[in-house]
Amino acid sequence: KKHWSLSMSQVRIYQPTKTAMQSGRSRLGLWILEYEPVSAKLADPLMGWIGSKDTKGQVKMSFKTLDAAIAFAKKNEFDYVVTMPKIRKIQPKDYSANFSYKRIE
Repeated sequence: KKHWSLSMSQVRIYQPTKTAMQSGRSRLGLWILEYEPVSAKLADPLMGWIGSKDTKGQVKMSFKTLDAAIAFAKKNEFDYVVTMPKIRKIQPKDYSANFSYKRIE
């Protein structure tokens, strides 16, 4: 009797970026593990809705650390790809810089 498993599945591990609707950065530390799409999405001929027969595309798991996400992928024998986030450079600005003599116009 063969046990059904999800082995040989491809997953992505990444940190999501903030959306345009977010002003804060509170939940950006989480790592997301999601399945790679197996088939292309198609338009339903009757309603025109976009959909797929692949139900794994609906699954997104979040982890507090990258190591936890990788450990889960290895435990379940997933082929995984890690996408590292881009480092954001924050340049401090203050209101008085608007009125500086050295300001470039």
